[in-house]
Amino acid sequence: MEMWNELIEGWVSQGKIPGAVLDIRFGDAWRYSRAYGRLAPNTSSNNESSHAIDRPAKLSTLFDAASLTKVVATLPAALLLAQQRELRLDDEVSRYIPEFRHGGVTLRHCLQHTSGLPADMPGYLDRYTALDPLQDALAQDLISVPGDRALYSDVGMILLGVVIARVAAQPLDAFVKQNVFEPLGMMDSTFNPPAELRNRIAATEWDGRRYLQGEVHDEKAYRLGGVSGSAGLFTTAGDLSRYADSWLYPERYNLLDPEWIDEAVSRAIQGRGLGWQVWQQGGDEMACGKLMPEGTYGHTGFTGGSLWLEPKRGLSVVFLTNAVHYGRNNLIRELRPELHNAIFAHFYMS
Repeated sequence: MEMWNELIEGWVSQGKIPGAVLDIRFGDAWRYSRAYGRLAPNTSSNNESSHAIDRPAKLSTLFDAASLTKVVATLPAALLLAQQRELRLDDEVSRYIPEFRHGGVTLRHCLQHTSGLPADMPGYLDRYTALDPLQDALAQDLISVPGDRALYSDVGMILLGVVIARVAAQPLDAFVKQNVFEPLGMMDSTFNPPAELRNRIAATEWDGRRYLQGEVHDEKAYRLGGVSGSAGLFTTAGDLSRYADSWLYPERYNLLDPEWIDEAVSRAIQGRGLGWQVWQQGGDEMACGKLMPEGTYGHTGFTGGSLWLEPKRGLSVVFLTNAVHYGRNNLIRELRPELHNAIFAHFYMS
């Protein structure tokens, strides 16, 4: 039995994660796909959560992708508009959002998390207080000079979602569906999934009233109607594997030209490319562990999932889980590197 299979089965049985789907592709020659655990184990005895359907996870299970939205929706949308010359990455944000008061902050800065904007905005943990994420994002002061250092920021990605909608003259989710998901055959990727999909969706966290199942977990995206540049996407492991292929083999897809793929991952600053985290020698360890070759890139989501690509040999690893179903003090940050170390060791050290 593969080491990663033993790891995930153990985590489910030990109550470290509720359920998961793993999808590994190694070039065109090899693929491993398996589902583990259940969709909503904490809800089975909770009468207040009777709407939540607990079933075994399947390959078709949809997960709240959380911040994977940044690289699966917002990033390709921005790059496509740049490729079509509808915008330029070095344009200032204020060109598209005149209400934004900080000159010198560009779209590239926001994609690369070097905008100088703070990581987050206070006051959003209570899901049901009356707040306006866009107005709060516009009100944020810079905490560093744009381009000076990398600081992961939801604020910048929220603003990018607004820019994309304004340039495309349609909502972010509609643009991404039409221009990214449908061309790639990602038919299970959506924002605000309809009620009829609920029995396929892994439940996330107890919000004080109920377990969330099919409703976005991220509080800022929730207040933005479920669609944000920073979060909101629901998707499957199979769809993310298709998406990974479009980055590993852009010549096969009529989506992003190879030069835009290179643009996104070749000039990382402090481990940050455009959207993606990019492994560089001497950098901090990332969620994909310590055995990956330099140039491996990927991203994680707060709910538990991750997507990592190793372009030299065509390896992609999709790991979707609803670890946050067991609360925010879960072990996913420790588990993801262990999983990826086992996978990379299998392919590169055996």
